[in-house]
Amino acid sequence: MNYTQNEKLAQITPETLIIGVDIAKNKHVARAIDDRGFEFGKRINFTNDLEGFEKFLRWAEDHQANHQKTHMVVGMEPTGHYFLSLAYYLESCGHHLVLVNPMHVKRLKEIDDQSPSKNDTKDAMVIAKQVKDGRYSHSNLLEGIYAELREGIKLRDQLVQLKNQADGRVQNWLNRYFPEFEQVFKQWNGESALATLRVFPLPQERIKPRTVLNLAGLAPPSSKLEHPCERKSF
Repeated sequence: MNYTQNEKLAQITPETLIIGVDIAKNKHVARAIDDRGFEFGKRINFTNDLEGFEKFLRWAEDHQANHQKTHMVVGMEPTGHYFLSLAYYLESCGHHLVLVNPMHVKRLKEIDDQSPSKNDTKDAMVIAKQVKDGRYSHSNLLEGIYAELREGIKLRDQLVQLKNQADGRVQNWLNRYFPEFEQVFKQWNGESALATLRVFPLPQERIKPRTVLNLAGLAPPSSKLEHPCERKSF
């Protein structure tokens, strides 16, 4: 569901506890404010595991109770995959999770203190202020088969990329060291071509016509491999 800026602002009320979390690989930092930007207490550092999440939630719920807040919104940057564990944990506990744009956070840091340098404490406050001003998007965490499909698609894309990289390296190697190879084999990754490369990876290996004929015999009946005697010898 898409929300306008006014609709997002309407969700931030005087009864809302706003928490900004700066995400890292091993440890996160959180700070809490109200709808006017007034900060509650000190920041909290917590680890990226269940023990750390429970510590963070106790800290947040204490602020919520001490300041009579009926609603809590937790904002964070979608930093790689590091935010996912905390995000799924918060949603499983029924808390409102929102995401802020990392580029907006960087720009606001420059406005606040003329420095874009990384600072976990500063980042957590900037994120909280972004949420306060309604500059956030609602999370869309997939679950079940949909989450598995997304990960499956990512894995397939990675495998396709690795395959293309390997193909490019082999093509580069053949063009540099064995340009005659494609005079016999139309595709380097065919069954007979691969069998030949295993035995004769370089052109200085002397390939006898009879040996090439034997290797060509490995090709399936449907192979379009041309008879090696009909082509130029290496």
